[in-house]
Amino acid sequence: MDIASWLSRLGLGQYEQAFRQNDIDAEVLKRLTAEDLRELGVASVGHRRRLLDAIIAFGAAAADEPRPQAEASVAPAQTGEAQRRQLTVMFCDLVGSTALSTRLDPEDLREVIAAYHRAVTEIVARFDGFVANYMGDGMLVYFGYPRAHEDDAERAVRAGLESIAAVSRLDVKFAQLQAHVGIATGLVVVGDLIGEGLAQQQSVVGETPNLAARLEALAEPGKVVIAAGTRRLLGDLFEYRDLGTVEVRASPSRCRRGRCCVQVPS
Repeated sequence: MDIASWLSRLGLGQYEQAFRQNDIDAEVLKRLTAEDLRELGVASVGHRRRLLDAIIAFGAAAADEPRPQAEASVAPAQTGEAQRRQLTVMFCDLVGSTALSTRLDPEDLREVIAAYHRAVTEIVARFDGFVANYMGDGMLVYFGYPRAHEDDAERAVRAGLESIAAVSRLDVKFAQLQAHVGIATGLVVVGDLIGEGLAQQQSVVGETPNLAARLEALAEPGKVVIAAGTRRLLGDLFEYRDLGTVEVRASPSRCRRGRCCVQVPS
């Protein structure tokens, strides 16, 4: 991909030198965030918005390209072998979907849910996350499986923030959409195949997915709530509002107490 030509088509050729000096190629481009663009000298909000929209479109187009068969045959998600690993789990849910379902025709509701799924999936792909399951208006996302990165917790939070922003910008005639997100990090066993045929999927065993789901339920519309373990990994990368000690029921039989934070952009 010729980055200079891509910028020129967007009418933003003035940033070519900054992109070239910072070694921005096609792979790096798919993962650029608003903060990265500011560091590249893109001061205009309008220019950042235009670039981010174009990056999302580029990432979605790249994700649709067929992968070589040899790569698909050895991808970790297809091996069926269970692995112990640290995973950051993001649970994203559409706010007010029950109310929407009572007043919208099923076809219209399907369009709303599909638009929401597309917006979040594109952002998750840009941060190299993995959408493990679509559960109606809920989405279960893994960061750290099948591909692990040193900054998976950061990727998850940035994806959560951008997903909330993207959902709020969706041009849906039926309603103003909002999402909320819960994020947790912990040790899990991932990769056992469960189910059969089209229902077959990789299972994740551990408390982390349950905790992420419970934190999402605590989150206000347009907010991200993260677990204490995720907060420790992030350090001072973001600004936080401490929720104090809250009771999170991790399973029907017991409760877990943990310090959680609402995450807002720095």
